[in-house]
Amino acid sequence: MITPLVPPELASSVEGPPLLVVTAQAGAVRVTRRHSHARGQLFGAAQGLLSVNAGSRRWVVPATHAVWIPPEVPHGLRSHGPFSGWSVYVAAPACIALPAEPGVLAVSGLLREAVARAASWPGDVLDAAQARLVDVILDEISASPQEALGLPMPQDARLLQIARALSDQPDDDRRLDEWADWAGIASRTLSRRFAAETGFSFTEWRQRVRLLRALELLAAGKPVTAIALDLGYGNVSAFIALFRRVFGVTPGQYKMEQLARAERFH
Repeated sequence: MITPLVPPELASSVEGPPLLVVTAQAGAVRVTRRHSHARGQLFGAAQGLLSVNAGSRRWVVPATHAVWIPPEVPHGLRSHGPFSGWSVYVAAPACIALPAEPGVLAVSGLLREAVARAASWPGDVLDAAQARLVDVILDEISASPQEALGLPMPQDARLLQIARALSDQPDDDRRLDEWADWAGIASRTLSRRFAAETGFSFTEWRQRVRLLRALELLAAGKPVTAIALDLGYGNVSAFIALFRRVFGVTPGQYKMEQLARAERFH
C-alpha cells in the first residue's frame, strides 16, 4: 500500500498553514490512485518521468516541469522507475489567485529553490521570513505559464499499457505491429485509436516521450550525443533535427537557455 505524502485529513483540511511542502524517495515505482482533496497541489519529479491523470486529462511530464492540481480535482499519478519527487499543498483560500484548471507548469530555479527551503521547515507555525517565502512560492506558481508540454496518455487499457511501457523505456524500438501483438490489439486499430485518443500518431507519440526524457537528461548535464544514443537514435543529427522541430531550438541551445535561466535565479 502506498503511503500518502501527507495525511489525508491534513490534505483535506481548510485549516493549518497556507502551504505544506513534502519530499519523498522510494526504491520502487509509485502509483497513487485517483483521489481529491481540499488543498491545491503542485507536484513534480526530482528525476524521471511521471504519468499524471487530472480531471479528464492525462499527461507524461518530465522532471523539468510540474503539474498543478486545483482543489477538489480528482487526480492520480504513476512514476516511471523509482520515485523521487516533491509536492506543495496549498490551502484552498490561497488558491484563489492560482490557475483554475489542471496544467503543466515550467519550474523556475526560484520556485525549485524556494520549495526546497520550505521542505526543511520543522513545524506548522510560520515565522515572518517563512511567511514571505510562502508568498514567493504562490507568486511563482501564479506567474508560471502553463505549457502544452505534457504528453497526452490514451484511455484504452491496451494503448495505455503500451504508453506506460514506452514511458518506462523510451528507447524500446519495437515496431508498431510488434507492440500491437504484445498488447493484443490489431495494428490498424492501434494506429487509429492512438491518434484519436492522444492527438498524435503512434510514431509521433513515441518520438515525443523520448524528447521528454531528453529534457531531463539535458537538465542533468548529459552530452547531446550520449542522450541521442541512449534514446535509441542511431543518427545524432536526426535527434537534433527532431528536437529543434518540436521545441524550436537545438538541444545545445536549450541546454544553454536552461543554464542561463538557472544563473538568473542564483
